[in-house]
Amino acid sequence: MKTIKKVLSVSFLFLATLVTNAQTADEIIDTYFTNIGGKEKLAKIDGFKMNMTTNYNGMEIPVEVYNNKAGKMYVKINFQGKDITQLAFDGKKGWSTNFMTMKAEEMDSETSENMLSQISDFPDPFLNYKAKGYTVEMLGKETKEGTECFKIKLTKKPVKIDGKMVDNVTFYYFETENYVPIMTETEIQQGPMKGQMSKSTMGDYQEVEGMYFPFSINQGGQAMAVKKIEINPTVDTKVFEMPTE
Repeated sequence: MKTIKKVLSVSFLFLATLVTNAQTADEIIDTYFTNIGGKEKLAKIDGFKMNMTTNYNGMEIPVEVYNNKAGKMYVKINFQGKDITQLAFDGKKGWSTNFMTMKAEEMDSETSENMLSQISDFPDPFLNYKAKGYTVEMLGKETKEGTECFKIKLTKKPVKIDGKMVDNVTFYYFETENYVPIMTETEIQQGPMKGQMSKSTMGDYQEVEGMYFPFSINQGGQAMAVKKIEINPTVDTKVFEMPTE
């Protein structure tokens, strides 16, 4: 399987030189799209499924995540041989499994409303970001994880937290060699960690059907190794439906 570092070409190096000289947010984002396969291919993605593994108390847990253009998504895990839908959203409302009772519980209306407002993020929040009403801002360079990065601020539509609309800002760090994000930071808006920054890292970009995706992901300290990515797969729509019992 090809990795993004193995496909650097003369044309890419020329383009990278131009962007380095200009260093505007839009040019960095355009180079990012070029390097991962192009906007046209990305726009043709109607859905994708990731099969991953994570570690919990020394146990390897298989995880399956699906998202599509209609806003439907699910997160399933296999725990001790049993498939459990940890989270699902049918495009209008969501539900999750209570691990104490092992019963499905509907999300509160505020959470479902916020998930609904993020549907246009698929397959990438930077794709046609202006049409979505988002803004970007170049904030210079910073070193993250020992790597020099361009820091870009992405401001999306506000979300509702405890009945109030709050800013929805994520900071992206694009490494300056291949122009792909290796880290994101978002301020936590509620709970005991309110005001602190939630960090996610990504790396090991590999090719899948002419596109490049990160195969190493760490969210909130939980490392996940991507084993397989499927583009536009067929899935059973029943998985989005909240169980009645």
